[in-house]
Amino acid sequence: MTTIEQELEDLLLNTLKLNASDLHLSVGYKPTVRIDGNLLPLEDFSILTAEHAQNLAFSLLGERRDVFLEKKETDFSYAFRDKARFRVNIFFEKGFVSSALRLIPSKIRTLEELNLPVALHKISKLKQGFILLTGPSGHGKSTTLAALIDEINRERAEHIITIEDPIEYLFIGNKSIVNQREIGGDTKSFHNALSSILREDPNVIMIGEMRDPETIATALTAAETGHLVLSSLHTNNASQTVDRIIDVFPPGQQNQIRLQLANTLSAIISQRLLPRVSGGRIPATEIMFSNNAISNLIRESKAHQIDLVIETSLEDGMVSLNRHLDELIRRGEVAPEVAMAYTLNPVELQTRINHN
Repeated sequence: MTTIEQELEDLLLNTLKLNASDLHLSVGYKPTVRIDGNLLPLEDFSILTAEHAQNLAFSLLGERRDVFLEKKETDFSYAFRDKARFRVNIFFEKGFVSSALRLIPSKIRTLEELNLPVALHKISKLKQGFILLTGPSGHGKSTTLAALIDEINRERAEHIITIEDPIEYLFIGNKSIVNQREIGGDTKSFHNALSSILREDPNVIMIGEMRDPETIATALTAAETGHLVLSSLHTNNASQTVDRIIDVFPPGQQNQIRLQLANTLSAIISQRLLPRVSGGRIPATEIMFSNNAISNLIRESKAHQIDLVIETSLEDGMVSLNRHLDELIRRGEVAPEVAMAYTLNPVELQTRINHN
C-alpha cells in the first residue's frame, strides 16, 4: 500500500470513527469532517498542498481519472473495504483538485429510526402518483427516500427501479425485485434511462434528482400511466416546489405541466435537519398530501395558497413546518433559537412559541 493509499484509508477510518457525515479535502486546509452539521478540521493531519490533494483525489478516482480530467468534475460511489460506502464528488477550484465525500450509512433506517412523522407511512401504501422529497442539500432527502423505498420493498411484491447519480443506498430485494441503475455505468443519462423505463415493467420508480425539464416531463408521464414515482428537488416547501416545476418549462408548455402535476401529485415532503438539544440532529418536516383543494390550486396557478391548506388539514396527515418546529420545541428536542433559524415564517413561529 502506498503512502497516499494509507493516508486515504486513515482519513476514511477517522470519518467513520467520528460518525461524520462528510469529509472535505481542499488545498490550503486540513482534511475536514462535518459532524452534526458543523465542520471540524482533523488536527492530526497536515494542511493539504495542491499535489497532496490531487494525489488523494486520484487515489479515489482510480480508472475514472481520465473522465474527471476531461469533464473537470465527476460524481461516483466509492466502496471502502466492507466497512462503508461514500458518495464522492471531485472537482476543480482555482485550478486545484478538491474532493467532497458523503458517508452513506450501510443500514437503511426505518421512518421511526429517522424520527420522521408516522403520517409518511401513507406513502408506502400508494400504488401510483408523484412523490417529491425537498429541502436543502445535506438535510436527509436521500435517506428519507431510501426509507420509503425499503418500506415498499419489505411490505409489497413490486418491481422497483431506481435511477441514481451515483447509486447511494444498496437495496436487498425482499418482497420486491429492486433494480438500481447508475448514470454513467448503467445508462448515459436520467433522460435515457427514463425513456426506456416503461418498457421494463416497473411498479415503483425512484429518480435520484429532478435536474431538467426532460426528466420532470417523463416522470410526470410515468406517474400519469399508473406508476408510483419518487424523486427529490432542492426547494424549500410545497408551494415553492410546485412553482419551480412549472417554471422550468417554456411558457407554451406550462399549462400542460400544470394539469399533469395537478392530476398526479400525491405528496411533497420538505425536510430540514436541526441540531438536537441532546446532540445529533433531528428532522423537521412539512408534509403535504394532495387533495381536491391542492389540485384545484395547482390548476388555477394559486400555489401560494397551498400553505393555508396544509395548515388547516392536520386531520389528513398534513403538517406545516412551523407546526412541527413548535412541537419539537415543546418536546425539548430543539432550542427555540435554533428553530427560529430554520423557519420560513419567523413571525408566525414566534407567535406559536409565545402561546406555549
